[in-house]
Amino acid sequence: MQFPSKLVEEAVNEISKLPGIGKKTALRLVLHLLKEEPFTTETLSEALVNLRTRIKYCKICFNISDSDTCAICSSHRRDNSIICVVENTQDVLAIENTSQYNGLYHILGGIISPINGIGPEDVNIEPLVKRLDDFKEVEEIILALSATMEGDTTAFYITKKLKRFGKKVTTIARGVPVGGELEYADEITLGRSILSRSTYDSN
Repeated sequence: MQFPSKLVEEAVNEISKLPGIGKKTALRLVLHLLKEEPFTTETLSEALVNLRTRIKYCKICFNISDSDTCAICSSHRRDNSIICVVENTQDVLAIENTSQYNGLYHILGGIISPINGIGPEDVNIEPLVKRLDDFKEVEEIILALSATMEGDTTAFYITKKLKRFGKKVTTIARGVPVGGELEYADEITLGRSILSRSTYDSN
């Protein structure tokens, strides 16, 4: 691809590193920014810098946050007796959009995948165990993990780790297709899966 300017080429190369954006789309975005008023690019740049330098992760659930404790964990309107365990922030957003769940979350930051060199120590499982030690009011843990081999392996491991607490461990109904990623499930299916959750059997 030929570029009229080295500066344009550098901008296209950086933007095309984003997921789902190829060189042609990146070029269209760059040319669009050049046609806009300078403050448009400056505002975008400032927002991205702030994102990288000021974003925090909740010290309780590991959700993306503007403060040390996220809005969900600090809300008095949430049900503190239920914790929904998910892989990432996208899954939290997907479940929140169903308006069918009012408990808390715990973000693992990944799932166990031996083939990719990701073990239990590489995800936030021990902090979940500590939460149950610290917060006795928790009565149920929902495992809302993707219906994949890695998701099932992670669910099995977590269930074994939490067995000593004697808490109710459930999993979302398999309305989510096997092999499917949670964040791509439609809101109605995902909402019904939360409401129709069943006890997780680790035997």
